Amino acid sequence: MKLTLGFSPCPNDTFIFDALIHHKIDTEGLEFEVFYDDVETLNQKAFRGELDITKLSYHAFAYMVNQYALLDAGSALGFGVGPMLICKCDPDELREKLKTSGADVRIGIPGKYTTANFLLGLAFPQATNKQELVFSEIEDAVLTGKVDVGLIIHENRFTYQNKGLKKIIDLGDYWEKETGCAIPLGGIVVNRNLPLEVQQKVNRLIRKSVEFAFADPKSGLEFIRSHAQEMSEEVMYKHIDLYVNKYSVELGIEGRKAINLLFDTAKEKGIIPEINGEIFVAT
Repeated sequence: MKLTLGFSPCPNDTFIFDALIHHKIDTEGLEFEVFYDDVETLNQKAFRGELDITKLSYHAFAYMVNQYALLDAGSALGFGVGPMLICKCDPDELREKLKTSGADVRIGIPGKYTTANFLLGLAFPQATNKQELVFSEIEDAVLTGKVDVGLIIHENRFTYQNKGLKKIIDLGDYWEKETGCAIPLGGIVVNRNLPLEVQQKVNRLIRKSVEFAFADPKSGLEFIRSHAQEMSEEVMYKHIDLYVNKYSVELGIEGRKAINLLFDTAKEKGIIPEINGEIFVAT
Protein backbone atom coordinates (compact mmCIF):
# COMPACT_ATOMS: atom_id res chain seq x y z
CA MET A 1 0.00 0.00 0.00
CA LYS A 2 1.42 3.40 -1.00
CA LEU A 3 0.61 6.50 1.04
CA THR A 4 1.42 10.15 0.41
CA LEU A 5 3.57 11.70 3.14
CA GLY A 6 4.45 15.36 3.60
CA PHE A 7 7.02 16.88 5.91
CA SER A 8 9.41 19.81 5.91
CA PRO A 9 13.04 19.66 4.70
CA CYS A 10 14.15 20.93 8.13
CA PRO A 11 16.59 18.74 10.08
CA ASN A 12 14.12 17.74 12.77
CA ASP A 13 11.73 16.23 10.21
CA THR A 14 14.36 14.58 8.02
CA PHE A 15 15.91 13.14 11.20
CA ILE A 16 12.55 11.67 12.22
CA PHE A 17 11.55 10.23 8.85
CA ASP A 18 14.90 9.04 7.47
CA ALA A 19 14.61 5.44 8.72
CA LEU A 20 10.99 5.19 7.62
CA ILE A 21 11.31 6.35 4.03
CA HIS A 22 14.67 4.65 3.43
CA HIS A 23 13.50 1.27 4.76
CA LYS A 24 15.98 1.16 7.61
CA ILE A 25 13.07 -0.26 9.57
CA ASP A 26 10.43 -2.78 8.48
CA THR A 27 7.61 -0.68 7.04
CA GLU A 28 5.16 -3.60 7.28
CA GLY A 29 4.12 -3.44 3.64
CA LEU A 30 3.70 0.34 3.41
CA GLU A 31 5.40 2.51 0.78
CA PHE A 32 5.56 6.29 0.87
CA GLU A 33 5.45 9.00 -1.78
CA VAL A 34 7.20 11.90 -0.09
CA PHE A 35 6.60 15.64 -0.49
CA TYR A 36 9.01 18.17 1.04
CA ASP A 37 7.41 21.56 1.76
CA ASP A 38 7.58 24.40 4.26
CA VAL A 39 5.04 24.10 7.05
CA GLU A 40 2.51 26.61 5.68
CA THR A 41 2.49 24.83 2.30
CA LEU A 42 1.85 21.57 4.15
CA ASN A 43 -0.95 23.28 6.07
CA GLN A 44 -2.57 24.37 2.82
CA LYS A 45 -2.19 20.91 1.25
CA ALA A 46 -3.90 19.43 4.30
CA PHE A 47 -6.78 21.92 3.97
CA ARG A 48 -7.23 20.56 0.45
CA GLY A 49 -6.97 16.95 1.69
CA GLU A 50 -4.06 16.18 -0.64
CA LEU A 51 -1.94 14.08 1.73
CA ASP A 52 -2.54 10.84 3.62
CA ILE A 53 0.00 11.71 6.30
CA THR A 54 1.52 15.11 6.94
CA LYS A 55 3.35 17.40 9.31
CA LEU A 56 0.94 20.11 10.38
CA SER A 57 1.01 23.20 12.57
CA TYR A 58 -1.15 22.66 15.64
CA HIS A 59 -2.93 25.92 14.84
CA ALA A 60 -3.91 24.59 11.41
CA PHE A 61 -4.85 21.19 12.82
CA ALA A 62 -7.55 22.84 14.94
CA TYR A 63 -9.47 23.49 11.71
CA MET A 64 -9.04 19.94 10.38
CA VAL A 65 -9.79 17.58 13.25
CA ASN A 66 -12.73 16.09 11.36
CA GLN A 67 -10.49 15.24 8.40
CA TYR A 68 -7.23 14.25 10.13
CA ALA A 69 -6.34 12.52 13.40
CA LEU A 70 -3.21 13.31 15.41
CA LEU A 71 -0.60 10.60 15.78
CA ASP A 72 1.09 9.98 19.10
CA ALA A 73 4.53 9.91 17.45
CA GLY A 74 6.47 12.51 15.48
CA SER A 75 5.38 15.74 17.19
CA ALA A 76 7.51 18.80 17.90
CA LEU A 77 6.85 20.00 21.45
CA GLY A 78 9.25 21.26 24.02
CA PHE A 79 10.62 23.94 26.28
CA GLY A 80 12.78 26.72 24.85
CA VAL A 81 11.76 25.87 21.29
CA GLY A 82 9.26 28.57 20.46
CA PRO A 83 9.14 31.08 17.63
CA MET A 84 10.84 34.43 18.13
CA LEU A 85 10.12 38.01 17.18
CA ILE A 86 13.22 39.79 15.84
CA CYS A 87 14.14 43.23 14.53
CA LYS A 88 17.17 45.26 13.46
CA CYS A 89 16.39 48.39 15.50
CA ASP A 90 15.56 48.91 19.18
CA PRO A 91 13.79 45.75 20.48
CA ASP A 92 12.49 47.47 23.63
CA GLU A 93 10.85 50.23 21.61
CA LEU A 94 9.24 47.76 19.21
CA ARG A 95 8.03 45.56 22.07
CA GLU A 96 6.16 48.55 23.53
CA LYS A 97 4.76 49.46 20.13
CA LEU A 98 3.46 45.92 19.68
CA LYS A 99 1.66 46.23 23.01
CA THR A 100 0.17 49.69 22.49
CA SER A 101 -0.12 50.30 18.75
CA GLY A 102 0.55 46.93 17.17
CA ALA A 103 -1.27 47.73 13.94
CA ASP A 104 1.46 50.26 13.10
CA VAL A 105 4.18 47.59 13.14
CA ARG A 106 4.70 45.59 9.95
CA ILE A 107 5.32 41.95 10.84
CA GLY A 108 6.57 39.19 8.56
CA ILE A 109 5.00 35.87 9.55
CA PRO A 110 5.65 32.31 8.25
CA GLY A 111 1.96 31.66 7.58
CA LYS A 112 -1.52 32.49 8.86
CA TYR A 113 -2.15 29.02 10.26
CA THR A 114 1.25 28.42 11.85
CA THR A 115 1.41 27.92 15.60
CA ALA A 116 3.89 30.81 15.58
CA ASN A 117 1.19 33.19 14.35
CA PHE A 118 -1.23 31.81 16.94
CA LEU A 119 1.25 32.60 19.74
CA LEU A 120 1.83 36.06 18.30
CA GLY A 121 -1.91 36.68 18.51
CA LEU A 122 -1.96 35.61 22.16
CA ALA A 123 1.00 37.74 23.19
CA PHE A 124 0.20 40.83 21.09
CA PRO A 125 -3.48 40.85 20.06
CA GLN A 126 -3.12 44.35 18.58
CA ALA A 127 -0.38 43.17 16.18
CA THR A 128 -2.55 42.80 13.08
CA ASN A 129 -0.38 44.28 10.32
CA LYS A 130 1.00 40.98 9.03
CA GLN A 131 2.59 39.86 5.79
CA GLU A 132 2.89 36.14 4.99
CA LEU A 133 6.37 35.09 3.82
CA VAL A 134 8.24 31.82 3.40
CA PHE A 135 9.95 31.28 6.76
CA SER A 136 13.45 31.34 5.22
CA GLU A 137 12.84 34.81 3.70
CA ILE A 138 11.83 36.57 6.92
CA GLU A 139 15.31 37.55 8.16
CA ASP A 140 16.15 39.23 4.86
CA ALA A 141 12.76 41.00 4.85
CA VAL A 142 13.67 42.56 8.21
CA LEU A 143 17.17 43.48 7.05
CA THR A 144 15.90 45.18 3.88
CA GLY A 145 13.12 47.05 5.67
CA LYS A 146 10.31 45.20 3.94
CA VAL A 147 8.92 44.54 7.42
CA ASP A 148 9.70 46.04 10.82
CA VAL A 149 9.58 42.78 12.75
CA GLY A 150 10.09 39.15 11.78
CA LEU A 151 8.44 36.10 13.32
CA ILE A 152 11.06 33.37 12.89
CA ILE A 153 10.89 29.61 13.30
CA HIS A 154 13.08 26.57 12.69
CA GLU A 155 16.81 27.01 12.17
CA ASN A 156 16.54 30.80 12.00
CA ARG A 157 16.71 30.72 15.81
CA PHE A 158 20.40 29.96 15.33
CA THR A 159 21.21 32.42 12.54
CA TYR A 160 19.46 35.73 13.21
CA GLN A 161 22.17 37.09 15.55
CA ASN A 162 24.87 36.41 12.96
CA LYS A 163 23.04 38.84 10.69
CA GLY A 164 22.95 41.60 13.29
CA LEU A 165 19.31 41.08 14.19
CA LYS A 166 17.97 41.36 17.74
CA LYS A 167 15.39 39.42 19.77
CA ILE A 168 12.23 41.23 20.83
CA ILE A 169 10.64 38.25 22.57
CA ASP A 170 10.77 34.46 22.56
CA LEU A 171 7.13 33.44 22.23
CA GLY A 172 7.95 29.97 23.49
CA ASP A 173 9.17 31.50 26.77
CA TYR A 174 5.98 33.57 26.86
CA TRP A 175 3.82 30.45 26.54
CA GLU A 176 5.84 28.52 29.13
CA LYS A 177 5.57 31.32 31.69
CA GLU A 178 1.84 31.66 31.08
CA THR A 179 1.03 27.94 31.26
CA GLY A 180 3.95 25.93 32.66
CA CYS A 181 3.52 23.56 29.71
CA ALA A 182 5.68 22.63 26.74
CA ILE A 183 4.81 24.54 23.58
CA PRO A 184 3.13 22.40 20.90
CA LEU A 185 4.50 23.50 17.51
CA GLY A 186 3.72 20.82 14.97
CA GLY A 187 2.36 17.31 14.88
CA ILE A 188 1.96 14.43 12.44
CA VAL A 189 -1.59 13.74 11.34
CA VAL A 190 -3.18 10.96 9.31
CA ASN A 191 -6.27 11.07 7.12
CA ARG A 192 -9.29 9.65 8.93
CA ASN A 193 -10.47 8.01 5.68
CA LEU A 194 -7.70 5.42 6.03
CA PRO A 195 -8.63 2.22 7.88
CA LEU A 196 -7.94 2.45 11.59
CA GLU A 197 -5.41 -0.37 11.44
CA VAL A 198 -3.45 1.59 8.82
CA GLN A 199 -3.54 4.73 10.97
CA GLN A 200 -2.23 2.74 13.93
CA LYS A 201 0.44 1.11 11.78
CA VAL A 202 1.66 4.51 10.58
CA ASN A 203 1.91 5.68 14.18
CA ARG A 204 3.86 2.58 15.13
CA LEU A 205 6.27 2.98 12.20
CA ILE A 206 6.96 6.66 12.88
CA ARG A 207 7.74 5.84 16.48
CA LYS A 208 10.16 3.12 15.32
CA SER A 209 11.75 5.58 12.90
CA VAL A 210 12.33 8.13 15.69
CA GLU A 211 13.73 5.44 17.98
CA PHE A 212 16.07 4.26 15.20
CA ALA A 213 17.33 7.82 14.75
CA PHE A 214 17.92 8.28 18.47
CA ALA A 215 19.83 5.00 18.62
CA ASP A 216 22.10 6.05 15.71
CA PRO A 217 21.89 9.87 15.36
CA LYS A 218 24.34 10.06 12.45
CA SER A 219 22.61 7.32 10.41
CA GLY A 220 20.69 9.87 8.35
CA LEU A 221 23.39 12.53 8.16
CA GLU A 222 23.68 12.68 4.38
CA PHE A 223 19.91 12.76 3.92
CA ILE A 224 19.52 15.48 6.55
CA ARG A 225 22.37 17.51 5.07
CA SER A 226 20.94 17.26 1.55
CA HIS A 227 17.86 19.21 2.64
CA ALA A 228 19.41 21.53 5.22
CA GLN A 229 19.99 24.72 3.18
CA GLU A 230 23.80 24.68 3.53
CA MET A 231 23.55 24.46 7.31
CA SER A 232 26.63 23.36 9.20
CA GLU A 233 26.50 19.95 10.86
CA GLU A 234 26.70 21.64 14.25
CA VAL A 235 23.65 23.80 13.54
CA MET A 236 21.76 20.84 12.07
CA TYR A 237 22.15 18.83 15.24
CA LYS A 238 21.38 21.82 17.47
CA HIS A 239 18.15 22.10 15.51
CA ILE A 240 17.44 18.38 15.97
CA ASP A 241 18.25 18.48 19.69
CA LEU A 242 15.86 21.38 20.13
CA TYR A 243 12.83 19.94 18.34
CA VAL A 244 13.14 16.15 18.60
CA ASN A 245 12.70 14.77 22.10
CA LYS A 246 10.59 12.42 24.22
CA TYR A 247 7.40 13.97 22.86
CA SER A 248 8.50 12.95 19.35
CA VAL A 249 8.54 9.31 20.42
CA GLU A 250 5.25 9.52 22.30
CA LEU A 251 3.18 12.50 23.40
CA GLY A 252 2.30 10.92 26.71
CA ILE A 253 0.12 12.57 29.34
CA GLU A 254 2.19 15.78 29.45
CA GLY A 255 2.21 16.24 25.69
CA ARG A 256 -1.52 15.67 25.35
CA LYS A 257 -2.18 18.07 28.21
CA ALA A 258 -0.14 20.79 26.47
CA ILE A 259 -2.01 20.29 23.18
CA ASN A 260 -5.42 20.34 24.84
CA LEU A 261 -4.44 23.50 26.73
CA LEU A 262 -3.34 25.16 23.48
CA PHE A 263 -6.70 24.40 21.90
CA ASP A 264 -8.70 25.39 24.98
CA THR A 265 -6.85 28.72 25.17
CA ALA A 266 -7.38 29.37 21.47
CA LYS A 267 -11.11 28.61 21.76
CA GLU A 268 -11.47 30.98 24.72
CA LYS A 269 -9.76 33.75 22.71
CA GLY A 270 -11.94 33.07 19.67
CA ILE A 271 -8.89 32.20 17.56
CA ILE A 272 -10.12 28.74 16.51
CA PRO A 273 -13.56 27.14 16.21
CA GLU A 274 -15.07 24.73 18.70
CA ILE A 275 -13.53 21.26 18.45
CA ASN A 276 -15.86 18.31 18.80
CA GLY A 277 -14.77 14.71 19.24
CA GLU A 278 -11.44 12.98 19.84
CA ILE A 279 -8.43 14.56 18.15
CA PHE A 280 -6.00 11.65 18.61
CA VAL A 281 -5.74 8.41 16.65
CA ALA A 282 -7.56 5.67 18.54
CA THR A 283 -5.21 3.13 20.16
